Amino acid sequence: MTRDQVYGRRAVREGLRGRREVLELWATERAVKAEPWLRDVDRPRVQVKAERELTEAVGTRDHQGVVAWCEPYKYADAWELAASERPLLACLDQVTDPRNLGAVCRSAEGAGATGVVVPAHGSATITPAVARASAGAIEHLPVAVVPNLARYLAEVKRGELWIYAAAGDADASMWDTDLSGGLAFVFGAEGKGLRPLVRRTCDAAVSIPLAGHVESLNVSVAAAVLLYEAARQRRRS
Repeated sequence: MTRDQVYGRRAVREGLRGRREVLELWATERAVKAEPWLRDVDRPRVQVKAERELTEAVGTRDHQGVVAWCEPYKYADAWELAASERPLLACLDQVTDPRNLGAVCRSAEGAGATGVVVPAHGSATITPAVARASAGAIEHLPVAVVPNLARYLAEVKRGELWIYAAAGDADASMWDTDLSGGLAFVFGAEGKGLRPLVRRTCDAAVSIPLAGHVESLNVSVAAAVLLYEAARQRRRS
């Protein structure tokens, strides 16, 4: 049976609270003492292991003393996400760093976004490192993979779903843009930005006003700022 590995205290805890079954759970004695929730787990039974065994199992020391094996992650249907009422989507164009994808998922889940959409090629997808970086948010947030991002955006955009490219050179700022309706933000990788075809497919571009000397924000920070601004406007509409 194929299993997914999840490590990190928050990631594993959310895995236990999430939609997929946790099949096996390892923890160090130190983690069990520090985390009361580990002592309350009935299924699966916590297996107390030495720290080196966990490190060998996951190939990193970044496990915080907790490792789980779960059912494979089930990706959402991107077209169903776009078809929902007043969707709020974060679409990532060739964001390859799993830590950035995980951070975007964490912000998207916190902002109440409908989901995250990534292309199948040239982008990070759900891995143990992404689950760790998301602090378990992927267990509650729909994430979808599409064969071609530009084609997907062209197919789903409509009057009730506006596609915005997140771009530092955009004339319209987020403070001057109506973000209260159904929308999808499209974010590019740092240093590269959006691919030309992906950007041309968007309905418009929106920027984040910067008052300092830096020219741009990290993609995960930019996603958090725009998603929360959209959430704020939606609550007021």
